[in-house]
Amino acid sequence: MTKEQVEQVRRFNRTVAERVGVLHDHCLGGARPYGQARLLWQIGDGATHDVRGVRERLGLDSGYVSRLLRALERDGLVTVAPHPDDRRVRTVRLTEAGRQERALLDDRSDALAASLLDPLDARQRERLTSAMAEVERLLTAATVHLEEPDPDHPDAAHCLRSYAAELRELLDGGFDPANSLLPDPGELRAPRGLFLVARLHGEPVGCAGLKLPPGSPAEIKRLWVSPRSRGLGLARRLLSELETRAARHGSDRVRLDTNKALTAATRLYRDSGYTEVPAFNDEPYAHHWFEKPL
Repeated sequence: MTKEQVEQVRRFNRTVAERVGVLHDHCLGGARPYGQARLLWQIGDGATHDVRGVRERLGLDSGYVSRLLRALERDGLVTVAPHPDDRRVRTVRLTEAGRQERALLDDRSDALAASLLDPLDARQRERLTSAMAEVERLLTAATVHLEEPDPDHPDAAHCLRSYAAELRELLDGGFDPANSLLPDPGELRAPRGLFLVARLHGEPVGCAGLKLPPGSPAEIKRLWVSPRSRGLGLARRLLSELETRAARHGSDRVRLDTNKALTAATRLYRDSGYTEVPAFNDEPYAHHWFEKPL
């Protein structure tokens, strides 16, 4: 990144903070500062929420969220209680007063958005909202982080189950993991390999595995991204990260196989510098085999 890019981001942040009223003690002309108002809105829909999930969604530390919740609870807007099945887990929900204040915040947020668009002509409004959508997409992509859990971790298992379920829908004749060359979990643990899970707001939204067989090219397995997180460049990021780690482990080539029905994946591999090669395994669900020098 360049110094000019960093400065542009800072200018953008200052402009947004000024226009949406983050600097004021009374968000949207209401009775509370922005942090409390944003948390109130996030709790939202009348359902009971896990406090930890709300905190991860907002990217806030637990101490700060606890202080915000105490202020909202003191004002009668939320109730905080232990989860009935696990008293170590705190839950939160809006009271009737909280729902009323949230509805007021919604109305005032709509009015603020309209005030940003009102001075612009139709072409400028389209440009602004399109640019905002792009910024939102890229900022969301920047919040995704990669972890390397054990391949038997529940979140890793969740991703692999989701991967298999999607293949059952996409492939002619379905997909049965028992018939596939799915690596044994031991093949995806150091030193024989590794497994990555991508997280967005604490939730697993993608995965990819890497086999590191001695004396052979590294092999990428089970690259998957949740449908709701596609369009963020996450598959390309996972692919690039595995290539980097393969090179770090001394591999000079990386390879993978894929099914003809997975056209987006095939396009990604070709665009990323992979070249089709003869079959290097007996994977029954593969139609294309690729390799890339590192």
